[in-house]
Amino acid sequence: MFLSYLRTAVWTGPLVVLFTILYGIADLIASLLDSSGNWQHAIAQRWSRVLLAVGAVKIQLEGIEKIERNGSYVFASNHLSFADTPIMLANIPCQFRFMAKHSLFKVPFIGFHLRRGGHIPVPREDARAAIRAIQEAGRIVREKKISILLFPEGGRTDGELRPFKEGAALIAIAGGVPIVPVALDGSRQVMPMGSWRMVPGKVTVRIGDPIPTAGLGTRARGDLTEQVRVQVETMLREIRGKLS
Repeated sequence: MFLSYLRTAVWTGPLVVLFTILYGIADLIASLLDSSGNWQHAIAQRWSRVLLAVGAVKIQLEGIEKIERNGSYVFASNHLSFADTPIMLANIPCQFRFMAKHSLFKVPFIGFHLRRGGHIPVPREDARAAIRAIQEAGRIVREKKISILLFPEGGRTDGELRPFKEGAALIAIAGGVPIVPVALDGSRQVMPMGSWRMVPGKVTVRIGDPIPTAGLGTRARGDLTEQVRVQVETMLREIRGKLS
């Protein structure tokens, strides 16, 4: 434990701060030159890969051949750690945007980045506004051919899979694009709950089978959500079975 804190203090922490500043400046410039958010996403991908390399986090990526680089999808992943976001950015080759808590858009610099990058705020306390956000996300994936990433559990967990909210299914149905289950395992150990330390380790990212939504109506959202959750649960069981 002591060595982990020492490593963070003298090596990982300073490098993370340095690269975050450098990539943050590049992100700011890109946001002023490109209103689509595509340049910002590319910069965020590079920042994420550097962050994981500095933290000595090794990724085992499985099933990536199931998705197309220029495809449009709704990615639905379990959520274990703050590290999940850079892990997904570093390893999913598609242009995608996040559904993020509305409060994050009020944080200095972070909020500016999120707005300019085309990410979508979700006001959880306002049901009507949340529905409008879902409709906007559906329009984006349908018209702009950009993917959306959600963590349908609604927050980080202790490793036990929680029930999935239906937002991801509704967006996929509204956009007429496949919904792709994603299973993450190991990220909680890499960045423990309540800590900003990044501990060297291995994370498995497994891409599930895309589930088509063409022709589905909103009444199918419950069944679709359950299909996604079952796939994620099955993949996690298989991953953890291999490790045990």
